[in-house]
Amino acid sequence: MADDCASNDSTPLLQTQYAESEPKRTGTVWTAVAHIVTGVIGSGVLSLAWSIAQLGWIGGPLAMLLFASITLLSSFLLSNTYRSPDPEYGPKRSSSYLDAVNIHQGKVAVKDIMVKLVNGDDSNGVGTGRLCGVFVNVSLYGFGIAYIITSAISMRAIQESNCHIKNGNGACEFGDSYYMLIFGVIQILLSQIPNFHNIQWLSVVAAVMSFAYAFIGMGFAIKQTVEKGYAEGTIEGIPTSTDVQKMWLVAQALGDIAFSYPFSVILIEVQDTLKSPPPENVTMRRASLIAVIITTFFYLCCGCAGYAAFGNDTPGNLLTGFEFARPHWLVDFANACIVVHLVGAYQVYSQPLFANVENWLRFKFPDSDFVNQTYNLKLPFLPAFPLNFLRLTFRTAYVVSTTIIGMLFPYFNQILGVLGGIIFWPLTIYFPVEMYLSQGNIQPWTTKWVLLRTFSIVCFVVGMFTLVGSIEGIISAKLS
Repeated sequence: MADDCASNDSTPLLQTQYAESEPKRTGTVWTAVAHIVTGVIGSGVLSLAWSIAQLGWIGGPLAMLLFASITLLSSFLLSNTYRSPDPEYGPKRSSSYLDAVNIHQGKVAVKDIMVKLVNGDDSNGVGTGRLCGVFVNVSLYGFGIAYIITSAISMRAIQESNCHIKNGNGACEFGDSYYMLIFGVIQILLSQIPNFHNIQWLSVVAAVMSFAYAFIGMGFAIKQTVEKGYAEGTIEGIPTSTDVQKMWLVAQALGDIAFSYPFSVILIEVQDTLKSPPPENVTMRRASLIAVIITTFFYLCCGCAGYAAFGNDTPGNLLTGFEFARPHWLVDFANACIVVHLVGAYQVYSQPLFANVENWLRFKFPDSDFVNQTYNLKLPFLPAFPLNFLRLTFRTAYVVSTTIIGMLFPYFNQILGVLGGIIFWPLTIYFPVEMYLSQGNIQPWTTKWVLLRTFSIVCFVVGMFTLVGSIEGIISAKLS
C-alpha cells in the first residue's frame, strides 16, 4: 500500500482524503437514506418523462426498474468493500470511492482490464485506481456542462413565460447562450470559495430546491392529465420514420435513465458516516434498499405522469412543456428552483476536482508563490477574502471551458445520455464487481465468479450502446 499511496502524488486524477483524527461516526439507516436520496434526485428527473416516451408504457417503466435493480446490486457489492480485508470487522476503512478502489484494485493494469474482465488474471502496470480517478473526474466535469445547459433552459423558460404574459403567444423565442454566460459568471465568483467545507449550506439549499421543482413538475403533469380525462402515450413509444432512428433514441433514453442513478460514487462517503454496531455494510444495504425504492417510486411517478400528460409531444425537459400552464408564477418558481439547485450542484461536483488538481500542484511546486501564496483581499463593506492566483486562474479557466462546451453543444437529453453512458459501466458496475471479487478472493470460473462476470459484460454492452447512441444524437443535432 505504500507504493499505491506514493503513486497518488504523481497525478491529480487520484487524490485520496486523509483525516488528521478519527471522525466521530453517528450515522444511522435513516441519515444514510437522506444522504442518498438528496444526492441522487436532481436535474436528471426532468428527462425521465422523455425517456419513457421513447420506450413506451411497457419498456419505459421496465427499463427504470431494471436500472434500479442494477444500482441496488452494485450498492450491495460496494458496501462490502468499505472495510478490508474483512467486510464487517476489517481494521482498514475507505473514506471515498477512490480509496476503496486503491485498496482493492490498485495494482491491476489498465491495459489488461478487458482481459481481466474475461479471465480474471492479475498483472503489473498502471493501477486501475488511476483509471477510476479519470472516470470520476471526467464525470464531475461533465456534470458541470450538463448543469450549465439545464440552468440556461430554465432561465430562458422564465423569460419566455413573462414574454407570453405581456405579449401573448407571439414572438417569444430566445437563445440559450446569453443565459449560459450569466450562469458562467456566477460560477466564476462562487468557484473562488476556497473549499467544499465552506459550501455545505449550498448543498442543503440545492437539495430542497430539487424536491421542489420535481414535485411541481409532477403536479402539473397530473393536473393536465386529469383535465384531459385520459392518459396519452402508447405501448411502443414515440414513433419514428426509421428503425435506426428509433434505436438511437432508445439508446439516449437508457443513458438518461442511467444518469439518474449516480449514487455509487457517493456510497462509500455515506457509509463512512455510519456508527457501528451493527456492521456498516449491513446498515448500508438496508439504507440502499430503502433509498432505491423511494427514488424509483418518485422517478416512476414523475416520468409516467409527464408521459401521460404529453404523449408523443413529451419535451426533453419536463418543465418546458408547461410554459402556458397556470398559475404562471408557479412554473416560473419551479424553473427558478432549478437554477438555484444547479448553482449549488455545479459547486458540489466541481469543488472535489478543484481540490484534486490544486493539491497536486501544491505538492509538485511547493516553493511557487503563484501556487501557494494567499493574499487577504479587502474591499469596502465586505469581509476580507483570501485571494490565491492559482485558484483564480485555474477555476476561472475551468468554468469558462465548461461554459464554452455547453454553448457549443446545448443538447440536454443527449448530454445526459453521454454522461450516463460514461459513468454507468465503469463506476456503477466494473469497479464494484472487481473490488468484491478481489476482497472475497473469489476464484475464476466458480458459479459466483461467472455470474458477476456475465453481469459486468452485459452491463458493459448496455453502457456502450447508450454512449454511442447519445454521441450520435449530439452529432445529428449539431448537423441538423
